[in-house]
Parts: sequence; C-alpha cells; structure tokens
Amino acid sequence: MIKNRKSFIKTILFFVFSIFLLSSCKDKIMGYSVVLWNAPEHHLRDCDIVPVYIRSNISQVYVISDAEGTKIELPLWQLTEPVKKSKIEGIQKKYSDYAYTYASVKTDGLPARSDPVNTSKQVYRLRKNEVIKILYKGKGTAPMTGGVPLEGDWYRILTEDGTQGWCFSYNLIFFETDANGQAIGNTGIVEEEEEDERYLSILNKVWYPDSFRTMIQSGNMDLSKLHSSYNFMIDTENEKVTLNLSTIHESWNYTGYTKTDDNQFTLKDIPAIIIFKKYDYIVIRYTGPDGKPQELNFVTIKDDLNEIISNEKTRRAEEYEKLVNNGPRYASSSYGTLVLHSDGSFQWTNYKLLVPAIISSSARNVGTASIKYNVSKALSENYDGVITFKFDNTSEEVNFLYKIDSNRLRLEDATEATYNGNLITAKGSSPTIISFTVK
Repeated sequence: MIKNRKSFIKTILFFVFSIFLLSSCKDKIMGYSVVLWNAPEHHLRDCDIVPVYIRSNISQVYVISDAEGTKIELPLWQLTEPVKKSKIEGIQKKYSDYAYTYASVKTDGLPARSDPVNTSKQVYRLRKNEVIKILYKGKGTAPMTGGVPLEGDWYRILTEDGTQGWCFSYNLIFFETDANGQAIGNTGIVEEEEEDERYLSILNKVWYPDSFRTMIQSGNMDLSKLHSSYNFMIDTENEKVTLNLSTIHESWNYTGYTKTDDNQFTLKDIPAIIIFKKYDYIVIRYTGPDGKPQELNFVTIKDDLNEIISNEKTRRAEEYEKLVNNGPRYASSSYGTLVLHSDGSFQWTNYKLLVPAIISSSARNVGTASIKYNVSKALSENYDGVITFKFDNTSEEVNFLYKIDSNRLRLEDATEATYNGNLITAKGSSPTIISFTVK
C-alpha cells in the first residue's frame, strides 16, 4: 500500500514538473535541431529546422515547436542534437541532398554496419520490406561477390527504432516522400506470404558435409578432407548460392525459392533442391552438368571450423614435439640411427634391413615426419600414436605405431595394419618391431 502511494505521488510530481517546464519554456530555446524522420501529423518534414526547448532523458523526448508553433514532443532519435542557431544551417546542409529520400529493403537479414566497409561490426539486421531513412552518402569499400565489386554506394541510414548505421545500397530500393509522408512512386514493397520458418533457418548459415561433424565428434580428423571452404550457403546479403566440395565448385545468383513439399524447397533457376531434415541437418539434391542427380548431406557445426582445424594441427605438432624432445637422436644396432628435427625433417641412416619390405629401395635417408593418423581406443593402451615418414625420392608414406618408454622408442611397422579413414583400428599380424635407445 505504501509502495503504491509513493509511486502515485512520484507520478503526480512528474506531471506537475512537466507542466511547469512546458509553461516556463515559452521563450527559452536550448538550441535548434534538424528533423531526421518526417512527422506529417505535426506538419514536419525531414530536414526541417525546429527550435528545441527541453530534452527529457527520462521520457527520451525533445520538446519542440511544430510548424504552427504548438509545443509537441518528438523522440530523441528523430532529431539531431540541438546546436546554436548560427550552426544549424550547416547541419541541415549535410542532410539536404537526401531530404525526402527513404528506402525499402529487398532481402531479409541485410546488415547495417558501424562503418562503411563490409567487415565492420554489425549494428542492426534489417528485415525484408523494412522502410529506412537515407541520411547521406558516404565513402567506403564496395562488398565483393565472385571477385567483382557490387554496384552501389554506402549510405548512412536511420531505422524506425532510432538505430543509425551504414548500409550498402545494392539491396535497397530508394523512393521519395511527399509533404504528407506518403511514398512517391515505387517503394518495392510487395505483400507476400510469410516465408517458411524452416527455410528461413537455412539462410545465411554455413552448411558443411556431414562427414565433418563425424570426424570432429570422434576426434579422428583427416585434415586433407576437412576444409572450411567445402560448404553450401545461401547468402541473401550478396544474393549468391555457393556449393563447394572437392569435386563440385558452383556459384549461382539467388532469386528465391519455391516450396514444393512441407520439407522440400526448390531454388529458382538453380539445379538444387533443399530437403529439410532438422534445423542442423539438410540434404541437397544437386543435378550436375552430366544430368545425374546426387544427394549431399550437410550439417551445421557449432564451433568455428577454422579454429577446430587449427587446434588439431597444434595437437599434432605437440605430439611430434614430444618425440623430438625425448630424443631427438635414436639408435638401433639392427635398424640404424634416426634423428628427428623440430621443423619436421628427419634423417635415418643404415636402415637396410627395412628395404624393400617397408622402405622403398629408391628412398633417400632424409625426408619429413609428421603425426597424421590416430590409434583406436583399444590400441591406445599399448601405443602413444602413429608417426608418418615421407622419404625423399619416393611417393609412398611409411607409417609406424610408436611408444615412448623413458629413454627408449619402440616403432612397429603399420604397413599391414587395419585403417578406417585416418584411424588405425588393428595392428598387422606379424609386424616388424624396432627398438631404439636415446643417444
């Protein structure tokens, strides 16, 4: 009860104070502002100059005089910051070139950015058919598509909730307004059926082959196949559809879609049909130049793929570095001397007993070594990993399961081992085993 009384008294005091301010500001002008967004109900057009009497941070409004001298309130965002009368004409000139110019947005999700460059921070995401105010033109770098800059310019824009930002004009339709705030000519706004929620969930996402998720979840990653450039994407901002895989490299202009089933969407003028499975799983039925359709499974990946790849490369480098730090010089009375270097190079001398069954007779005694394969959980109890040697003057790789034991290194030939992609699941039946000591 007491709380309600206090709230009531506070409200009464606020109104009394407002009335006092309105009555006392008759001739006290705090400055002059330019109207940024027209207010036809008050006979005000954008770029009009108005006197400002009060700024209320509580109500987020300015008290001004309209064209008839009546005191009214307008939201802070609808006017420029008040300045002295001697400066207001200079500010008005800044906005005069696009005084009555507005624009409608052609595509959903078009970003407004903090600076006139496509890589700057996104401050607002525009909706299809949304109307915005064009304030003035700026200078910036045009977005690129297919290595070619898009046609258009960067403009400072104002949204109806008061957000300002920079937007490239390629996906905007400009139009003028009359004294009543009505559009003159074509606004480009088309009344359409509400777009399918499932289809909207597909747009502007990067979709990767489903094998990528399997590799990441298992920790068994083949970096020769795991490329962030292998993906499918509908980029509505640049109106492009791309499909890139190891054997497919396609790019088309995006012109919309047709819903052909509850979960099926046909892209217009593009030989691809999207089949929605889940919000993180789609199938692309693509028909190539040979006329044969094929179904490609794609998924979204929660974490940044480039970061995942970078972390895997770091992990492999660290595993290799353990071998270097434990040696780097290993010697065997039967199989020669192996020296591993931090840069990934190696030197192996006197390995004649391994030729030609394991190492090619044409191989030189130097080359590169790396960690490329993984071992299964069952094998990990007896082995630390797999080291891959690529001898100079040969095209074949030579793989060994390895185990580090204090000042010893055990290598086991993996030529006859069982491979599942980049995973060794079982060792060979009678592999050659090499025992090195650290020298």
